[in-house]
Amino acid sequence: MTTPALAAAAAERAQHIRQRADRPSQRRSAEQAGARAAVRAALSGVQVRESGDGGGTLEFLGHASVYERAYEMWDMFGPYTEIVSEGAGGDSLARADLDVPLVLGHDQLRRMARTTTGTLFLVEDATGLSVRAPALDPADHDVAYIAPKLKAGLIDEMSFAFRIESGQWSPDYTEYRINRYDIHRGDVAIVGYGANPATTATMRQPAAAAPATSRARALLEIALAR
Repeated sequence: MTTPALAAAAAERAQHIRQRADRPSQRRSAEQAGARAAVRAALSGVQVRESGDGGGTLEFLGHASVYERAYEMWDMFGPYTEIVSEGAGGDSLARADLDVPLVLGHDQLRRMARTTTGTLFLVEDATGLSVRAPALDPADHDVAYIAPKLKAGLIDEMSFAFRIESGQWSPDYTEYRINRYDIHRGDVAIVGYGANPATTATMRQPAAAAPATSRARALLEIALAR
């Protein structure tokens, strides 16, 4: 449904954008100027599951973006609808030197896994951008912090930071479709709230994990007790 705000923004856009292939100017995920531009998508079915390696690690599974699903964004003119096209990240994900970390809240210092270390795997599937970190360390402060919150359903969303390489506005300038993005040196993040309510995530812990000896492991196991 086209709201008055959406229609007014589209009218302004039509007057000022030179061609439909131009990227959104001052793109952001909220009305406030200076808000982050990262696409966010809600996680569903969050669980804590066994990693299966027998080493006491956790496995994180999720989707940082759901393709072909509309969500609201903002540019310098106002709100618009944005969609990530199926296969939009294929070229970027195929890079041999792909460098993307799994982080908390887009904080680059709160890294839990990384593609360059073989601890994070990103692929496109029928849903969107699939994220898998197969062996997170429960003694890592950030892992211990976020795992109980995922288990409790307090945090259930993801996001990804990227650069738009190609896209196009709809004829009426109410919708922008991202046809190709570059995620190299961006990130996939576990976040609090999101614009696109559609992704899934899983984190799991071995059933026979050794008794906790550190404060981080104790916090994790208490929170994850069934």
